[in-house]
Amino acid sequence: LSSRTSAAEKDMRGAEQKEKQYRAHQGSGDHHGGVTGAHTYFYADEAKCDQHMETFLHCIDASSGSSEDGFSAIKLTALARPQFLVRFSEVLVKWRRFFLQMAAEQGQAGRAVLEMKLEVEKLQEALDNLGIVTKAESQEWFVGKSLDTSSTVDLLDWNSLLDSRTKISKPLLVPNRQTGQLEPLLSRFSEEEDLQMKRVLQRMDVLAKRAMEKGVRLMVDAEQSYFQPAISRLTVETQRRFNRNQAMIFNTYQCYLREAYDNMTGDVELSRREGWHFGTKLVRGAYMEQERERAAQMGYEDPINPTYEKTNEMYHKCLDYVLEEIKHRRKASVMVASHNEDTVKFTLRRMRELGIHPSEKKVCFGQLLGMCDQITFPLGQAGFPVYKYVPYGPVNEVLPYLSRRAQENRGFMQRANRERDLLWKEVKRRLLAGNLFS
Repeated sequence: LSSRTSAAEKDMRGAEQKEKQYRAHQGSGDHHGGVTGAHTYFYADEAKCDQHMETFLHCIDASSGSSEDGFSAIKLTALARPQFLVRFSEVLVKWRRFFLQMAAEQGQAGRAVLEMKLEVEKLQEALDNLGIVTKAESQEWFVGKSLDTSSTVDLLDWNSLLDSRTKISKPLLVPNRQTGQLEPLLSRFSEEEDLQMKRVLQRMDVLAKRAMEKGVRLMVDAEQSYFQPAISRLTVETQRRFNRNQAMIFNTYQCYLREAYDNMTGDVELSRREGWHFGTKLVRGAYMEQERERAAQMGYEDPINPTYEKTNEMYHKCLDYVLEEIKHRRKASVMVASHNEDTVKFTLRRMRELGIHPSEKKVCFGQLLGMCDQITFPLGQAGFPVYKYVPYGPVNEVLPYLSRRAQENRGFMQRANRERDLLWKEVKRRLLAGNLFS
């Protein structure tokens, strides 16, 4: 009992500290500073968001005209007010923290998140005892959820309750374990925040419909971790609508984040339950310096894996899980967005072992234009779907982005030397064969 209690307290301390990550602060709306590893946008106004949407529509049209089964990438911070995304992320994280608190009190601390199951009757009693809501009021939460007092609620069930809870007139108050004070679990969204939610969903709807019409798959890029819960939630809402027959909308998971595997596997399980196709792009991550600087400034745990090797392990763990999902259900697709040769070799080996053929087009590969052509072209020649990611924008913004991407890819200079050696080897082969220009 004592070890279980200490584990529960440890889980909750970590969850409460983690909340700091999603609190708005002076820089929450300016996510540009210190970032050259990925393109970022300043929020000006809603009209500017609409202009960005029009740019993305043109990009979808261009993708459709240049290749079959094309991809087009979008960023949600270009389509919504960043402060709103931080605020929404905070709501989502608090809701999750409350679930973990209830699970710990039911003796489930230390379990994998998806294995935690709250007994509905005990949950209702706890809510009543804490003075949050009466048992009668909490019973209304489960209306239409096919639950009774003998049922259990896991994290996905719990998340499905969130939509109705954000619209209640009375804020839910829960005890903060550190301060002993009651604090709002969910503050009601303001009218303006409700409007911003509708606007960003409408923009995503417009883009998804155009992508469907043009036969282009839409990738929603991952961004800073303090935006990411909101971005992922909005992406899942779009996947529910447009991924019924195939994976048209792809979410992105950054494997340098400690919680990448938990987040991804939760979304896979949700797709199973609801019957839609799971689509993902797996990347290592592009905001490491900014993430660590912000964590130090605001006093929360660094969300990034401690070493490059740990990130590699996370990438392969996530990738293997999706490949297994493809094998067993054929209702998942993945883009392996990597310049790492070991990762590409790992993917090819696991595809062979699992019987996933390239012609199924469930697994594709992506590299930046101008980088690692010695990976891209052999994959394409062997029949694998492979794509070149084309950044676009003003030169003074795109060049620092490309420079930073090169720096972040460990061993890039070694790979550049390898590419030089391969090119020189090919030149000598052609000279000896007498067909230098063929």
